[in-house]
Amino acid sequence: MSFFSLNKRLLFKILSLFSVVRGYNILFIIIAQFISSIYILSENNSIIEVVSDLNIWLIIFSSAFSISAGYIINNVFDSEKDLINRPLKTTLEKEISGRTKLVVYVFLNIVTLILAFLVSLKALFFFSIYIIGIIIYSIKLSKYPFVGNVFSVVLAITPFFAIILYYKNYSNEIFSHALFLFLIVLIREVIKDLQNFIGDFTLNYLTIPVKYGEKVSKVYISFCSAIVLIVCYLILVSYELSYMKYFYYFNYFFFVFFNYLVWNSNSKVNYQYLHNSLKLLIVLGLFSIILHGI
Repeated sequence: MSFFSLNKRLLFKILSLFSVVRGYNILFIIIAQFISSIYILSENNSIIEVVSDLNIWLIIFSSAFSISAGYIINNVFDSEKDLINRPLKTTLEKEISGRTKLVVYVFLNIVTLILAFLVSLKALFFFSIYIIGIIIYSIKLSKYPFVGNVFSVVLAITPFFAIILYYKNYSNEIFSHALFLFLIVLIREVIKDLQNFIGDFTLNYLTIPVKYGEKVSKVYISFCSAIVLIVCYLILVSYELSYMKYFYYFNYFFFVFFNYLVWNSNSKVNYQYLHNSLKLLIVLGLFSIILHGI
């Protein structure tokens, strides 16, 4: 086998592993935790104080490694469904054997627990429970409507609570922003279920669209959207947001148009666009945090 062939195969394996652990998501989470720590969670701490705090680095990388491990176990249990819903992506990920995935999964979790232990015993306990929660979701809860969606969202935002606990910042404003994020991610989860309907239906994943149908799913999305706008209003009238307020104003225009598109969508491509629009909204929300202190 030529040197070129070996390099090409190695590159495919690296790309495959990057796809399995969703490296782009991990990078975003790392950036999101840093920005949140600097501009809103650490209260009066300066950028230098946050960046030079070793414990913050340990917490953020504990989050990154544990989430990466979670993506691996989720990939293993959902491989059949993903082959139906995302055949090209799943084919690429098959470059990594099941044994290799297991070894990387165990390694990432061990590193997570070591890093957490270096912070404190409380951090070790926190991430131990988080890892167990991911396992329970992947094995059992992901196949059930409502509870599966809610549990998935809780797991998605839990790493931010590690930083909240570290700074002991339990203000109402923090939890209001967290509720807003929770609802956005919940809506995204239901959109994703609509997008992945064929695979879920084929393998008997009892998601909301599979069990209750497309119309009920859309009603649920609209209901959650209405709650989002109520939360936006309460945040706007309750807290001093500086220029960040314009992000919450933007949500009113966004969700009116978003729900119009939801009720006029009926294909996987349409739901993919809606899913991506929510991802973009989350990114805008993240960078709007920088405006909070201006």
